[in-house]
Amino acid sequence: MRQDDLGLLSHIKYPDDLRKLNVEQLPEVCEKLRKDIVEELSVNPGHLASSLGAVEITVALHYVFDTPDDRIVWDVGHQAYGHKILTGRREQFCTNRKLNGIRPFPSPEESEYDTFVCGHASNSISAALGMAVAAKTQSGQRHVVAVIGDGAMSGGLAFEGLNNVSSTPNDMLIVLNDNNMSIDRSVGGMKQYLLELNTNETYNALRFKAGNWLRSKGYLKDDRRNGLIRLGNALKAAISHQQNIFEGLNIRYFGPFDGHNVKELVRIMKQLKDMKGPKLLHLHTTKGKGYEPAEKAATIWHAPGKFDVDTGERIENRSDDSPMKYQDVFGHTLLELAERNPNIVGVTPAMPTGCSMNIMMQAMPDRTFDVGIAEGHAVTFSGGMAKEGLQPFCNIYSAFAQRAYDNIIHDMAIMNLPVVLCLDRAGLVGEDGATHHGAFDMVALRAVPNLTIASPMNEHELRRLMYTAQLPGKGSFVIRYPRGKGVLKDWKCPLEEIEVGTGRRLKDGRDTAVLTIGPIGNTVAQAIEEAEKENEGLSVAHYDIRFLKPLDEELLNEVAAKFHRIITVEDGARAGGFGSAIQEWMADRGHYPEIERMGLPDEFVEHGTVEQLREIVGLDKDSIKKKITE
Repeated sequence: MRQDDLGLLSHIKYPDDLRKLNVEQLPEVCEKLRKDIVEELSVNPGHLASSLGAVEITVALHYVFDTPDDRIVWDVGHQAYGHKILTGRREQFCTNRKLNGIRPFPSPEESEYDTFVCGHASNSISAALGMAVAAKTQSGQRHVVAVIGDGAMSGGLAFEGLNNVSSTPNDMLIVLNDNNMSIDRSVGGMKQYLLELNTNETYNALRFKAGNWLRSKGYLKDDRRNGLIRLGNALKAAISHQQNIFEGLNIRYFGPFDGHNVKELVRIMKQLKDMKGPKLLHLHTTKGKGYEPAEKAATIWHAPGKFDVDTGERIENRSDDSPMKYQDVFGHTLLELAERNPNIVGVTPAMPTGCSMNIMMQAMPDRTFDVGIAEGHAVTFSGGMAKEGLQPFCNIYSAFAQRAYDNIIHDMAIMNLPVVLCLDRAGLVGEDGATHHGAFDMVALRAVPNLTIASPMNEHELRRLMYTAQLPGKGSFVIRYPRGKGVLKDWKCPLEEIEVGTGRRLKDGRDTAVLTIGPIGNTVAQAIEEAEKENEGLSVAHYDIRFLKPLDEELLNEVAAKFHRIITVEDGARAGGFGSAIQEWMADRGHYPEIERMGLPDEFVEHGTVEQLREIVGLDKDSIKKKITE
C-alpha cells in the first residue's frame, strides 16, 4: 500500500504512536489497517478473513493496554496480522510468510509484542493465566489479555484453562472473538442496562469499595465472594433468560458487544482493565469484515491465495491438466469407498475443506462429522464408532495430530480398533512454518504397538492404501501424505489391496541402495536418473519401502545381502524416524552396512516455499544427487 494512502496509519510504527491519537481518530486507523491487509495479501498470500475480522479488537487492545509491558496473548495467529502491522512490522509486512521474512504466526523470537507462539489453537487462556499468575507474584501491575476465537474455544485445552482460571487468583481478561454469531445479541432495555451497568466506572468503583470493606471486616471471604458472584450471575440469567458457561465458572461475563465498534471497545476495555478477578469480554465480529467477497464466503477467503482487490477474483495457478492435490484425491476416494462400504464414516477436526472431506460431507452429510478444533476428541470419537462396528476415516493434519497422541495410543491402538488415521500435510508444508510442518508423526507413532503406518509415493498408491485400510481385519491404520499436488495427471486407478508390510523395488542397481518412504521417492528417482547419466558406470538401486510399520523384511534382507552402502531418505525428522528404523532393523539382525540417513534436522524448520526449505535442509534433488555420488 502506498505511503500516501495510509493516512494516520503512516504515523503509527508502534502502539505508543497509536496511543497518542484521539479516540475519534481510531475508526480511520481501522479503515486504513484493513485496507493495508487486503492490498498486501492480494499479492502476498496469507490468512485474510480472520485478520480482517479482528481489526477493531486489535486497535482497541493496543490503544487501551500498555503493550509490550502488558501482555496480549493471541490464540490462532491467523487473526494477528493487524497486530503485526501495529507493532513495528508494517514496512516488513510484505515479507510475511516468505523465506527469511516475517513469521507466519506471532513468535516471541520475532518481537517483544508477540508474547507466545500461537500457530495452533486453544492455548491462549492457559498461557495467559500462567503470565497473570507470574505478574501477581512478581509485581502485580501487569495486565494480561487472552484473545481467543470461537473456533479455538471448542478445543479441550481452552476449557481446561477456563476451569483453572476460575479457581486460581488472577486479574486476566479473556476476549472472545465470536465471528459466527453463535450467541444472539442481547435485546431489551433491562438486559442492555445490565450490560452497560457492568462496565460502568462508577458502578465498578462502588462495587470494589464495598467488596474491599466487607473483606476487611472479615465478611467477604473467597467462598462468600464466589457466592455473591454466582448470585449476581443468577439474577442476570433470570432477567436475560439465558445462562452461559463462563458465569457458571465464576468468570465475570460482559457482552455480547459489537466487535467492530472501536470507540465502544475502547470504552469497555478501559472499564475492565483494572477490574479485579477474571473476566470475559464477548465480542461479535464478522470474519472477513470490510471486504465484501470475504464477508460472503469466509471459508474460501480464509486463505484465498492471490486475488484482484477490485473484482474479488481469485488468481489460481492450477491448469486443467496439472496433477490434483493429494487432499482432493483423498476426498474423492473416500466418497468412492463410502459408496461401496456403508460402514465408512468421515471425521475431521474443523478441517472439512482443508482436507477435502467436504466432498463426502456434501454427498453424505449424515456420515461425516466435523467435531471442531478437537483433535483428541476426533480420535476417541472415531474409536467409539469403530468399537461398535463402523469404519471411521479420521483426517487430521500431521502437526495437529500431535495434540491427539495419547488418544491414538489409549483410545485406538491398545484395542487395535479399525480406525484409519489419515495424516494430511505430512512433511514440510512451506509458508506456515515450524508450527505446521508435519515433521514428527513417523518418529512419534512407529513405537506404538498395533499401528500399521504407511506413506504412498503417488496418488495411485494413496487410493490403494485407503482401500486396503478399510478391509476387514486391518486394525489401526495410519496413512501419511503431503500438502499440495501429486505427480500423476491421471490419478484414478482400480482400487486394489496392497499387502500390508510390503515395499517395492523400483530400480535395480549394484553400487548403492536408496530406500525411501512416501512422495519424496519421486524426487529421489529424478536424482538417481541424473546421477547415473552424469557418472558413467554408476548403478543405484531404488526401493520404495512404503510401510514404516511393519517393515518389509524380505525386501530388507535383499538389500542387506546385496549392498554395503545404503541411503535412506524421508520427509520427516531424521532422529528416530524411517532411517533410524532401517538402521535398527539391520543392527538387530547382525547386518552392519554403511547407512546414511537423509531427513529433517534436529531443529525447527522455519517458513518458506517447500522448494526453498528442501534446499536448506538438504532434501532437494541436487542435495540427494550429491549424496548418491559421494
